[in-house]
Amino acid sequence: RMLCPCRGKLKLLVVSLSFVILFTWLYLLVGNSENGRSLLLSACLVESTEARLLERDVLASRVREVEEENRQIRLQLSQSQGLAAQPAEGNYGNQQWVASADTGPEDVENTAEERANHSECSRSPTAEKCELIHVACVCAGHNASRDVVTLVKSILFHRRNPLHFHFITDTVANQILSTLFQSWMVPSVQVSFYDADELKSEVSWIPNKHYSGIYGLMKLTLTKALPSNLSKVIVLDTDITFATDIAELWAIFRKFTEKQVIGLVENQSDWYLGNLWKNHKPWPALGRGFNTGVILLYIERLRRIGWEQMWRLTAERELMSMLSTSLADQDIFNAFIKQNPVLVHQLPCFWNVQLSDHTRSEQCYTEVSDLKVIHWNSPKKLRVKNKHVEFFRNLYLTFLEYDGNLLRRELFGCPSQASSESTVLQQALEELDEDDQCYDFRRERIMVHRVHLYFLQYEYTPTDDGTDITLVAQFSMDRLQMLEAICKHWEGPISLALYMSDAEAQQFLRYAQASEVLKNRKNVGYHIVYKEGQFYPVNLVRNVALRNVNTPYVFLTDVDFLPMYGLYDYLRKSIVQLDMANTKKALVVPAFETLRYRLSFPKSKAELLSMLDMGTLYTFRYHVWTKGHAPTNYAKWRTATTPYKVEWEADFEPYVVVRRDCPEYDQRFVGFGWNKVSHIMELDAQEYDLIVLPNAFMIHMPHAPSFDISKFRSSPSYRYCLSTLKDEFHQDLSRKYGSAALKYLTAQRNI
Repeated sequence: RMLCPCRGKLKLLVVSLSFVILFTWLYLLVGNSENGRSLLLSACLVESTEARLLERDVLASRVREVEEENRQIRLQLSQSQGLAAQPAEGNYGNQQWVASADTGPEDVENTAEERANHSECSRSPTAEKCELIHVACVCAGHNASRDVVTLVKSILFHRRNPLHFHFITDTVANQILSTLFQSWMVPSVQVSFYDADELKSEVSWIPNKHYSGIYGLMKLTLTKALPSNLSKVIVLDTDITFATDIAELWAIFRKFTEKQVIGLVENQSDWYLGNLWKNHKPWPALGRGFNTGVILLYIERLRRIGWEQMWRLTAERELMSMLSTSLADQDIFNAFIKQNPVLVHQLPCFWNVQLSDHTRSEQCYTEVSDLKVIHWNSPKKLRVKNKHVEFFRNLYLTFLEYDGNLLRRELFGCPSQASSESTVLQQALEELDEDDQCYDFRRERIMVHRVHLYFLQYEYTPTDDGTDITLVAQFSMDRLQMLEAICKHWEGPISLALYMSDAEAQQFLRYAQASEVLKNRKNVGYHIVYKEGQFYPVNLVRNVALRNVNTPYVFLTDVDFLPMYGLYDYLRKSIVQLDMANTKKALVVPAFETLRYRLSFPKSKAELLSMLDMGTLYTFRYHVWTKGHAPTNYAKWRTATTPYKVEWEADFEPYVVVRRDCPEYDQRFVGFGWNKVSHIMELDAQEYDLIVLPNAFMIHMPHAPSFDISKFRSSPSYRYCLSTLKDEFHQDLSRKYGSAALKYLTAQRNI
């Protein structure tokens, strides 16, 4: 643990500082009172505009005088700490050359601050109130895209400035993060993406043993990747957690000398000292070297000194003897700094507390409250050894499970241009009548939910015959237990949209990573739609799953249904036989249900018919909502051997196989009621033929009733609004499809 040295001298200076502040405050208070105006009451008692302005100028002048006196005292304090701290344990590293590289009175204070690696003994600079802060990250793949969200949350939680994130991404990360930020709609946040594929040729020639692969070298290309008018940027790894406002880090740019172009924290492991194991030969570095998890890059100056050519020459020279990098870009940065030490500005190490095993990270802070940035740069991540690891882990988990909707707050006093999406949303909200009994339902239709696509690793290889089909479904946490069974019954691709809170999404992640069944399935796309509002936006969630399908056909179902074994192959054959590529057909998969939680699943149609006769199974909703599936004509299905066509009837809501370009679900229907009925109605309006498959079936498994159906049954207001939405849907259908849609209105009136 580090302590501020020279206790006696510190106490004397602190007491002196307190007396100066106290006497100054009394002086200001008495001075104003003598003029007949108390400082606290001046706003109420000053009568004329001229008097108010004069008083404000006098007060501002006195405040500046006091601030200057305080600054001088802080300077003396930091200088005395710096002089006494030179031999102190814990202030390790290249302090001598850092001091010699800094010039000017500000830099004397800067050096002292760097020697005192905790907030109690240092003065943090501040950024301008509405100054735009630029942050860059390299992010590739599903896992890194998930990790970077926690980093962004920690930054947004503390920030008081507008932000511009710059992401160098592969195709996967681009799709995930662009959708996430577009749906997140955080005020005063801009996001730009840069294609990593276009930059790979810049670094692909460098042999690299680091697990990050070629993406671990991408930071070297930032001067080329980022806009030419960008002056400064903070560069971060994805495994970073902020415990303070990033504006404090940004403000350190102002402490750079004219020659300094890069700000880094000293490496806290012994890697670059070369003593970790026998024959360990690291790349050259200055002293302990520097860690590149947090970098302040003065991009404008880097370009001026010819950075691209300089790092290339450095890498080529060292690779002649080192053959490859072990720590990717960090090795090349360190070799460059070894040759050009005057270009680096060393940051206090609390700006990058590195939690690898066997590091000196504990010397970066006196109290855990002194921390600024935590870097989980151990392959073991949260299982790293550190006596404060529980605190660090809890801080990380706080942001991991933090409700991202709460970060949509405005930055007061910092004007920003609203995005086109937020402008459209605001206009739509203003058009709603808040006195409308169904206001909450109407508002739900236009609400924008955060969406995180491909939450887990996803791999899909298209089939050659063009008949592939994806099972599409949605669910919430209370249906999670069905997931493994679905995967056992359906071997084809699956697109699932999960309606969950941030905390529930992490529970799901742990569940999926612990399940042998789910771990072995890479062709399942999990898309998180984050909870918001008081209704379950069931059709919006379905549409998220439907939009992110990679196959030409989809099987639209619910997660509490188990398909018959072999249904995937049977449907692909039916797609060819019924020429679905050239015709508009919706293939109906007959639905059944059981009231038993344990069921010996039928292996054939004959077994199912036998169970139907014995009362083990029933046609779906036979007891409570017969009309929902009656048009399937179960009596005909029992003996059918070929597909047969059925006609649409009111309230028909079968589960169907259609082409991917089918109409989406109508998002005005939320919670319980009419969410699937409206979709089948529109399929019929578009003249899809409804074809029942004779050898296909699915079985609904029992579960507790949902919260929404309970609300529907108990709330007259809920039922009234659903009826109102139905009428409006019919009117919209008539406007869209003309006289052909009149039959739906007639059918509804006849019910």
